Amino acid sequence: MTPEFAQSVRRAVLAIPKGRVSTYGAVAEAAGYPRAHRAVARLLADDGSGLPWHRVLGSGGEIKLPGERGADQRLRLRLEGVAFRGRRVDFAAHGLVDETK
Repeated sequence: MTPEFAQSVRRAVLAIPKGRVSTYGAVAEAAGYPRAHRAVARLLADDGSGLPWHRVLGSGGEIKLPGERGADQRLRLRLEGVAFRGRRVDFAAHGLVDETK
């Protein structure tokens, strides 16, 4: 990962408002790297800079993190008022773009 990539991804994640969510793919596209969704996931998993990583989900609004990290992500989103439909975030209500269509 280049420093330019990391900076672009950080800007894209910081642009997600409280109570809204996006996907790894949408963040990659917003950062200018449309096919780099896995690199975005790796960067957020390793990032310790206080980014709102919990606002970034798998496609369709699913939390992809296992165990405690996934539970932590769900809790953080619920504290921001994000609603779930089963295991997925209600993208129609909280997504930057409705990815359920």
